[in-house]
Order: sequence, then C-alpha cells, then structure tokens
Amino acid sequence: MPTLGDVQRLYDFLRRHPTGVDSFWALLLFCMSGLAVAEQAGTTGHRLGGAVVSIALCLVVALRRRAPEKMLLLTLAAGVAQLVGDIQPNVYDFAMLVIVYTVASGHVKWASRLALAGGLLAPAAAALRWMHDTDVFRTMITVGFLTVPFILAWVMGDSMRTRRAYWAQLEERAEQLEKDREQQAKLAVTAERARIARELHDVVAHNVSVMVVQADGAAYVLDASPEQAKQALETISGTGRQALAEMRRLLGVLRTDETAEGGEYVPQPDVEQIGDLVEQVRGAGLPVDFRIEGAARPLPSGVELTAYRIVQEALTNTRKHGGPDAGASVCLTYFDDGLGLLIEDDGRGAQQELYQSGGADGMGHGLIGMRERVGMVGGTLDAGPRPGGGFRISVLLPAKPGGR
Repeated sequence: MPTLGDVQRLYDFLRRHPTGVDSFWALLLFCMSGLAVAEQAGTTGHRLGGAVVSIALCLVVALRRRAPEKMLLLTLAAGVAQLVGDIQPNVYDFAMLVIVYTVASGHVKWASRLALAGGLLAPAAAALRWMHDTDVFRTMITVGFLTVPFILAWVMGDSMRTRRAYWAQLEERAEQLEKDREQQAKLAVTAERARIARELHDVVAHNVSVMVVQADGAAYVLDASPEQAKQALETISGTGRQALAEMRRLLGVLRTDETAEGGEYVPQPDVEQIGDLVEQVRGAGLPVDFRIEGAARPLPSGVELTAYRIVQEALTNTRKHGGPDAGASVCLTYFDDGLGLLIEDDGRGAQQELYQSGGADGMGHGLIGMRERVGMVGGTLDAGPRPGGGFRISVLLPAKPGGR
C-alpha cells in the first residue's frame, strides 16, 4: 500500500516534469479526439481536416507551458481553420480553454488580452457558422452559455498569475529582510568593536600616562631617595604589563578612524562607579536592588570598564523593554579568579529573537555589544528570559583577562 512518502515523491516528480504531465493529457485528448473524428459525419475531407485540427490542438496541450504564446497562435490558427473548413466543434476544442487559462496565468499581457478576446469571440463565431436557428433570443442564450467557460478559464488563469506574483513578492521581501537583518547585525558588531577599541585605547593611554609620570618621578628622586625610585620603577613595570595586555586585545579589534569626542580623552568608568550608575537609574524611576558579595579588590582596567558597560546596557534595556512596573537587581560577586555579574529584572522580558543573532528586526544590538565586550576580556555571558518572567544576564569576567 502506498505510503504518504511515496505520494509526496510522486508529486515532486510530477512537478519536476510538467511537460511530461501535459503530454499525458494531450495523448488522452488525442485518443478521445480520434474516436470523435472517426464517428464524425461528413466527407473524407472533413474527417482529414478534423484530424489535422485535432493534432494541432493536442500539441497545444502538450507544449502549453513550454511555449504558451506560440501555442496560443496555433490555437487561433486551428480555430480559423475550423471556421473556414466547416469542421464543427468537437472534444479537441477543449484545448482552447486550456490555452486561455495558461496564457492568462502568464506575464505576457498581449497574449493574455488576445486570449480573452478570442475566448469572447469564439462562441459567437461558432454560432454564426453552424447555428441556423431563427430564434435570435435562443441563439444569444446559447452563445452566452458557451462564453462562460472561456471567461472562467481566463479569470482562473489571471487569479493564478496574481497569486504567483504575490507569493514571489513575499519571498523577495523575506529575502531582503534577511539580508537587511544580517547587514544590520554586521554593522552593529563593527560599530561596537570600534567603540570598544576607542575605550581600550583610552585605558592604554591612561596607563602610559601613569608610566610617564612615574618615570619622571623616579628620575627626579633617583639620587636623593633610591627607595622611592625603586617603587616608581615597580609601578612602571606593573602598569606596562597591564598596558601590553590591553594593547594585545586592542589589536584584535576592528577600529575606525574616528577620534574621541572633542579630541580629548576622559577617564573611563570602573566597578566603583557602578553604585553611582545604579543611583542614577533609581533617580530615573527604575527600582534597582544593588549588592556586592565577596572582598572587593582592584581589577584590570579593561575588566572594570567591561563590567560597568554591561551593567549600564542591561539596566538601559530594562528601562526600554521591561514595562512601567519593572524592577531590577544587580549583584557583583568577587571570586578568587574573577568577577561575576548577575543582572535580573521582573519586566516583560524579551523574545528569543532579541538576544540571538541581532534580532529578526534589527533589535538586540545591545546584547551583541555585551558579547563583544565580554569576549574581549576572555569572559563568558549568558542571557535570556527568566523562567518566572523578566530577563536575566549572567557574566563571568576573569581577573587576568586573556586576549582573543
């Protein structure tokens, strides 16, 4: 017994070979037409003419999708031959309805209009040629009755053309939206990396400034106070190593040629300023519970900057998407080998598309930036809706960041 898979495979095969399907129906029509021509009354010439018209119209059915305009012209020629040769309508004239539908479903306007005109004129021409009823009213009813199938065939074909165009437009629009989404995500990553590069540059510039100041101080007290000079040199050594680590990460980032706003560098925020950030957010109307666990200690500048920006972006997203009654919590946890961040809110949360691959509509770039920042210092980030509602961001930043 055929399974559903067998039926689907057969359907796919038939769709891949439309001309073969049409040829099957043309052969079936030819067999039926042959019987009708053999039984047709009239002379041998009429039967021969009927056979020629039958072959032509069966060929129209077989090649209707490969050359619809040419087959329409062949149909018109066969119809004229029927009128001139006094070959009365027969079963093979069904091909006329088929070609009218086929041409109307295509995109060639002149062929569609010609098919409609031919379909409207064919019944009237047949009535004038073969109907000799003196009752004009009955003749008009007959002509109207015969015209309806041609009109229906053309309307169905035109509707199919409209439907295909609609689906093609939807597919094209979906492809364009997909391309736009990918482009926006790439632009967001590039812009975020450029911003990270500028901020890391600021950190390195600050460290180098410290080294210069310490070096000048060491040179000044070298003879008078060797111990202070030694401490300055140790500070220079530690700061230099930290600056080199920051520079290695900086080399892995795509940068733009933009300079800092106003051409001046400003101190970058660190973990200690997260408390001030929380107070600012509270003042803007968002309740935030802030707590610190573990023993606080200094961290590399890049790690502290990353932690601050993560909290800033997370609270900004809560204000934008959490709803009017949302609340948030921020927890900083100092571990032996790093810093943990946990930012949660009880708002509306976010759909999955907003935190994966940039979002289906170009949103979610804030989380793209978070991932870039965390990746820069060798940390990990996990973001997504909370089981009980709201959104949750969990970050682990190493105390000694590694390069990419």
